[in-house]
Amino acid sequence: MVNSTQVSYFALVAYFDTGVFKYFYFMIVMSLYILTVCANVLLIVVICMNRSLHEPMYLFLCSLFVNELYGSTGLFPLLLVQILSKVHTISASFCFLQIFCVHCYGSVQYFTLAVMSYDRYLAICYPLQYNTRMTSSKVAILTVFVWLYSVLTTVVIMSLSVPLQLCGNTIQKVYCDNYSIVKLACSDTTVNNIYGIVYMFTVIFALLILILYTYIKILKVCFSGSKQTRQKAVSTCTPHLASLLNFSFGAFFEIVQSRFNMSSLPIMLRIFLSLYWLTCQPLFTPVLYGLNMSKIRIICKSLAFGKMM
Repeated sequence: MVNSTQVSYFALVAYFDTGVFKYFYFMIVMSLYILTVCANVLLIVVICMNRSLHEPMYLFLCSLFVNELYGSTGLFPLLLVQILSKVHTISASFCFLQIFCVHCYGSVQYFTLAVMSYDRYLAICYPLQYNTRMTSSKVAILTVFVWLYSVLTTVVIMSLSVPLQLCGNTIQKVYCDNYSIVKLACSDTTVNNIYGIVYMFTVIFALLILILYTYIKILKVCFSGSKQTRQKAVSTCTPHLASLLNFSFGAFFEIVQSRFNMSSLPIMLRIFLSLYWLTCQPLFTPVLYGLNMSKIRIICKSLAFGKMM
């Protein structure tokens, strides 16, 4: 029986020999990372530098873009190194650091999308009371709560996983995640499992109910209001809903793949599904909002022509 503090490294065995194609994969992943960083940084700068965008919806978006920079940086650098490396190992300290980044990213993403749905609910269902209900101080409190709560819950996860006694150091993935470490444990993981179940029911399901409730209310307003009201509601909610569905799709497949035997699927498909929510979402979201939100689109066009608003 080996204590986790004595494990100096973990082997990421989902990687396979791609020969000369590894440089091709490296260029694809590098291009994806550069596009992700540029897209998110651009929109963060646009929102911060233009006072006309200092509204609750855009400030929540800014928090979302910061989180996507953080999450992608927790994955891409290691992924790029591993693609070119012949030995696919990661030190124990970096593995746990990546676990912290990945879990915190997922939590912040989900909470922020929930807060944004609540913001749209107030704006569309209570337009006359919106400014009094969604004040700047409330925006700040919600944003701080999302990040602080996500960090604290992730710290609890780490405090339960790091002391586990491990009987191996082989992870069946291309990056580190908490469930893979728990599966390696030969000590009691009852507390880990209980915490995971409690977290799932009290947080994930609670947020899902909140999000579904807000969009049901929004849809009722859309169908009962004027054509102009419906168009405005659809135009503002479409990117939020698309981003939520895209993230949920990727996270769902990652959860299923982690907990069930998916060896019948081709290895490339398994790797793609496990990486989707960490690679495609951070690029999908800024592109989606940049194209669909007229204020951001107009300012980005003005910046492209050298005119700062």
